[in-house]
Amino acid sequence: MTRDVSAFKAYDIRGIVPDSVNADFMRSLGKAYASVIKPKTVVIGHDARLSSEELSAALAGGFRESGVNVMDIGLCGTEMVYFATGYYRTGGGIMITASHNPKEYNGCKMVLEDAVPLGADTGMNEIKKRVAGDGPYEHVEAETPEKKGDYNRTDITRTFLSYTLDQLSVRINQNLHVAVNSGNGAAGPTVNALSKQLPCRLTHLFSNPDGNFPNGVPNPLLPDRRADTAGAVISHKADIGVAFDGDFDRCFFFDENGRFIEGYYIVGLLAGQVLKKNPGAKIIHDPRLTWNTIDIVKHHGGKPVESKTGHAFIKERMRQEKAEYGGEMSAHHYFRNFWYCDTGILPFLLILELLSTSGKKFSELVDEAIRRYPVSGEINYTIAERADRVLGEVERSVRQEEGAESNSSGSPAPVVSYTDGLSMEFSDWRFNLRASNTEPLLRLNVESRENFGLMEKKRDQIAAIIKQFE
Repeated sequence: MTRDVSAFKAYDIRGIVPDSVNADFMRSLGKAYASVIKPKTVVIGHDARLSSEELSAALAGGFRESGVNVMDIGLCGTEMVYFATGYYRTGGGIMITASHNPKEYNGCKMVLEDAVPLGADTGMNEIKKRVAGDGPYEHVEAETPEKKGDYNRTDITRTFLSYTLDQLSVRINQNLHVAVNSGNGAAGPTVNALSKQLPCRLTHLFSNPDGNFPNGVPNPLLPDRRADTAGAVISHKADIGVAFDGDFDRCFFFDENGRFIEGYYIVGLLAGQVLKKNPGAKIIHDPRLTWNTIDIVKHHGGKPVESKTGHAFIKERMRQEKAEYGGEMSAHHYFRNFWYCDTGILPFLLILELLSTSGKKFSELVDEAIRRYPVSGEINYTIAERADRVLGEVERSVRQEEGAESNSSGSPAPVVSYTDGLSMEFSDWRFNLRASNTEPLLRLNVESRENFGLMEKKRDQIAAIIKQFE
């Protein structure tokens, strides 16, 4: 039997239900994971999508038929699967989720022991072959273990929240008012449980999990999915707004005026918080936007370390460097004391902690960074040409343009890096242009030093070059 394995991506599994992701696929995935990784026990959890419970049950069945014990933590966030895998020292974990994809999608995120990401070099390719029916997979189907794996349904919410709250150094200010948008995703029950342990006031939006996503798919990275949270902040006169994505491994912030705060500036705030508690620590950042993060890390006595974009690269580099924190502008935040994994709840709490101790409004905490380093926001382009050709033309054109502008001023040559796509840094502006790891897109980010107009000018110049290839 040959199965469709088009849902396998570079870092996870995502596809339309039931076309490429269905119960048979998930049962096969469980058996393939068991035969390749050979865990004694795995953690599984699922998000709020309509198909998630059925797919989770099929996955559990595949594991149990292979003699693997299953710890099912039910409806949860991806970070809770990471947490349970590390905290309970299981042999691996799988979260059934399609994160922020449209509601007809589903899939999963997989980790190994200690919540280490599962990738091409650590078993993903072999698992894919076996699910497809290639190689030894048919033999695996015929194997019958001496004993069927055990199944335990466990609610870890209290343990997870207790561990996460223990990361705080001070008590949250009881006078804070927070508008929290769970987006009808998986976050609602956990956020409700968390609110009972916080002294501040929380106003909840869309906290009921509903896989129909009646208020839109929870993906606050999209500008058109921000109005509800912004409006709630203003109408309830909240001090801060927070919106979670579908599997709540990411959270997004709004200031007291309902203004969406770019994730780049949140990375800087979190780096500062972590360094207050861990002086001299290493902080990982990606190449897309860097100047604000580097300045803050150095100001607090830390060491900034650049990594290629993407959770697998960030996590690997963090482990190599024993870094305390890693942040991406896409709202993925990683912590050494969270098994180097990304979490949405811990950044939420750390920002509340910062507000509680700073004596400042949220807008005041970010306004200076926004003034010093205005950014374009990430701009995506679909192109018809190969990415390397486009990047080559952008580099050539920018060098030519900047050379013409700087001939009379004697400006130094740009600092160029190919760590992740193309980064070019000049004295007063810089940019990164890279191919997406997960989609057929080019992503552009531009920043400047205290010059919004210059940032816009350079953004438009690069955009004009790229659009020649659309």
